[in-house]
This record gives sequence, C-alpha cells and structure tokens, in this order.
Amino acid sequence: MCITCGCDNSAAGHGPVYRHAHAGSGGGHWHADGTWHRHGHEAASEAGRTLRIERDVLAKNDAIASLNRRWLSDRGIFAVNLVSSPGSGKTSLLVATAKALKQEMPLAVIEGDQQTSLDAERVRAAGVDAVQINTAKGCHLDAQMVADALRGLRVADDSLLLIENVGNLVCPAAFDLGEAHKVAILSVTEGDDKPLKYPDMFHAADLVIINKMDLLPYVDFDVDAAIEYAQRVRPGVGVMLLSARTGEGFGAWVAWLRQGVARASARSTPDLDAWRCRVAEREAQLRAQTESIEWS
Repeated sequence: MCITCGCDNSAAGHGPVYRHAHAGSGGGHWHADGTWHRHGHEAASEAGRTLRIERDVLAKNDAIASLNRRWLSDRGIFAVNLVSSPGSGKTSLLVATAKALKQEMPLAVIEGDQQTSLDAERVRAAGVDAVQINTAKGCHLDAQMVADALRGLRVADDSLLLIENVGNLVCPAAFDLGEAHKVAILSVTEGDDKPLKYPDMFHAADLVIINKMDLLPYVDFDVDAAIEYAQRVRPGVGVMLLSARTGEGFGAWVAWLRQGVARASARSTPDLDAWRCRVAEREAQLRAQTESIEWS
C-alpha cells in the first residue's frame, strides 16, 4: 500500500499499512450520512505513523532518483517524464515523436501502465526500442521501476529517453524518477481548469502541452484560461499548443527536445568512478555475448 496515494505499489518496495482500533467510545462526530466517526487516541498516532511512512517512502524514492539522474547525466541522456490524465494523447505524441526523431538521434522509451503492453508495442512498431512497466494496482511509476527498466533497455549515450507515466494527475507529481523535466499534457477534451484542480502536478511540470488542438472547434475549452491557470500554479512555465494527430505546433516540441539533448550531451562529464562503472558494464556485456556464442 503506497501511503502517499493509497495504491498497491508493492513492486516499488512500499510496505503494507496495518490499521487497528481500540475499544472505548472516545470523541467523535456524526457525518451527514448518519455514520459516526470516532476520534480515539489511535487517530493521532495513526496519522503520525502515516506521515512517517510517507516521508520514508519519498526519501527512499528520492535517493534512487538521484542515482538515476547521475547515471543519465554522466551519459548525456536527456530524460523526459510525460505526465497527464488517461486519454490526453501521451502515447500518440510519443509515437509521432519517435517517427520524427528516430533517424536523427538515439531514442528509447519507457512505458508505464497498470496492465498490458499495448503502448510499448505501438512505440516499437514506430521503430524505437521500448520497455513496458506494468504497475498492477499502482497508479504511478517510481524511481526503482525506472532503474530496473534502464538495465534492460538499450539507451545510448547522448540520446533521448522518453518516459510515459501512468495516466494520473495526482500521484506521479510526488515521485521523482531522475528525469531532467516533467512535461504535463492537457488535452482540449478535458477541462481548462485542470491546472487549478490538480495544482501539484502542474506545479511540478517544467513544460505544459495543450494537445488535440485539432478538436478545439468542437469542444468548450478556453485556451487562454488554461494557460493563465497553469502559469498561476507555476509562474513562468512554458506552454505549447499542438496536435499529435495533425502535426500542428509539433515543430516547437521537437525543437525543445533537440535543445535538451544537446544540453545534456554538452554537460556530460563523467568522473573516474563513472568511467569505471561504464567499463565494467561493457565487460559484462562482452562476457554475456561470448557465453552466448560458446553455447550456440
């Protein structure tokens, strides 16, 4: 049970939460539906325990995210974490991005969903290497999941890594994956007030994309209001208007990614320990290839 959001994200190493009650009346109050809510001494202790576990969970995640960030930075890999509600067009944007950039730069994708590998299959069909993470009942990716995925994904140095998080505008805001930037995607088929309703997510984002602009004539969505709300939550945040289906505004998105990859590559200055790790990784790959040849 993930304390921060209540999801069953046991794959991330979050422990279960055990609740208990004590006999006795204690203080309390009536709810409007006629149910009685008791405030015994356990309420305060349970709340304190929940906060402690939440801090422990996030501290562990942040520590792993820091290692991910260093691993990516040492190799000049520009990692972007795409976050949104379900149905905003994240995967369509990923596929269009893969097709546009796969001949220009090394590119890999990590897909996050509760079930199925459908999105990863769509990305692979576009000619880009992708790994699927299924979180089961979990509602977000975490740093350990990404670390595990990186071990099985061919991510080249000086490349682009796109991470599609689980569709959810709440929990992914709290979990750093080690990415360079979070990009929040909002489609015009959703409410233009989403940034105000889900402020943590839009505050955590370094870029906001308003997607499905081709559908704007058919929906009641105030673009100016959505931009104002996003910048109210995160002053100065950049906003792009685009359509992954028609390509409207797509050039600005691709240019932003190119600039990010160039900056990541320029800042790549691995130290001696990092070089030793990379040599060890390469030696392990060569040993595995040699063993495979010997057995074949």
